[in-house]
Amino acid sequence: MKKETDIHLIQELRKQSSKAQQMTLERYGNAVFAQVARLIPGIENAEEVYQDVFMKVFRNIKMYDETKSSLKTWISRIAYNESISFLRHKSLPVIYYEDREGEVDKLSDTEVEETFGHPNPETVQLIRAALRHLPPDERAIITMFYYEEMSLKDIAYVTESIPTTVASKLSRTRKKLYKIIKMLQS
Repeated sequence: MKKETDIHLIQELRKQSSKAQQMTLERYGNAVFAQVARLIPGIENAEEVYQDVFMKVFRNIKMYDETKSSLKTWISRIAYNESISFLRHKSLPVIYYEDREGEVDKLSDTEVEETFGHPNPETVQLIRAALRHLPPDERAIITMFYYEEMSLKDIAYVTESIPTTVASKLSRTRKKLYKIIKMLQS
């Protein structure tokens, strides 16, 4: 049923129907805003990027190819690209964790899984705080995987990568996040 409604929605969006645009905002708006807000510091900046995302969605809907991804994933790709583009063009002061001694590679997956496998409320707060210390592309992969529960294939589509690269980057970023959490706890 959802597939049929998406097909109808896409057809109407391609006709520039304001009703379809409103429906798209209602259906995907909250998820897109959450995605953008996790990457972009400051609510005003996130709102600006959010608006840019949907302007681009409505302007470029004719380029959407339903054989490559779902509408939701395509919109996520635009949100990701707009967020990364915004961050590149704004010189916002952010300090990222840098793994100089290669300590992240020495961590076992078991150690990391103990933290991320069954996070308690305190750990969730630490994860949120630690995310701010990751570069935007790594933060995006973590948020897409954990918050949006996207598959590796969909994340690969959004980031214009391949699933095995995403899996590798996800594993490394989880270890990096674990290290940041341990630093924040000390």
